[in-house]
Amino acid sequence: MSGALHVRLLTADAAHPLLAATAALLRDAGHRVDTQHPTGPPPRGLPDVCLLKARTPAALDRAAWWEAAGVPVLNGVAATAFCQHRQRMADRATAAGLPFAPTRTAGTADLPALLADGQLVVKSLHSRRGDLVAAVRGPADARRLADAWPDEPVVVQPLAPSDGWDVKLWVVGGEVFAERRRSELAADPAAARRPLATADLPAAWRGLADAAGEVFGLDVYGVDLLDTPDGPLIVDVNAFPGIRGQAGAPAALAALALARAGAPARL
Repeated sequence: MSGALHVRLLTADAAHPLLAATAALLRDAGHRVDTQHPTGPPPRGLPDVCLLKARTPAALDRAAWWEAAGVPVLNGVAATAFCQHRQRMADRATAAGLPFAPTRTAGTADLPALLADGQLVVKSLHSRRGDLVAAVRGPADARRLADAWPDEPVVVQPLAPSDGWDVKLWVVGGEVFAERRRSELAADPAAARRPLATADLPAAWRGLADAAGEVFGLDVYGVDLLDTPDGPLIVDVNAFPGIRGQAGAPAALAALALARAGAPARL
């Protein structure tokens, strides 16, 4: 495919730094970029490629319609929806041999009994904006969450030993970006970030980042690791994360969008 391409952003936040910078690069190169809000009226015409930076049912339904019409969607609708279900995600990762944190489904009322096996990390079963992610270190934490989230289905993971810093790996079309970020579950959480050069990544970390994309069928995604005494441990995989403050990420996303737009035939 030659000439200008039509790229559509399916998002509720077109001003997000990653999307805004990517759109600017595409427009500077002569391509057309428009935005679809998940609940708004659709723009006219079918795009050549759609960037799915939304996970609500309305957004997935809209993206699925375009996908059925032959529009490449990044990430694919099925892959995006799959990664919202944390138990299914953990089961698939474990079955594929990835070092994923042991994960089981429960209710918040079950937390006091589960503490008998040690301190826990509790997350909403369905990943979404404003969901539950918390450490449960004792009975008081368990009671507090049970009172605040009485009907929330959750997954629980053992609270793994770590230095209080998460390793954030982001992949855009095979290009890896990384940083260390102070864990929100740390005893003294703070909005602290440490740069992490891709060239300095251990080979095992890079390998896990690549493998996660293959296992879940993702092109734009994040992998959260803990650097534990027993080696790297994956605690989450996110479809199309924000990737803020990473030089080169918008250019990688723009290149991926154009490459995908030019590859498949329109049904």
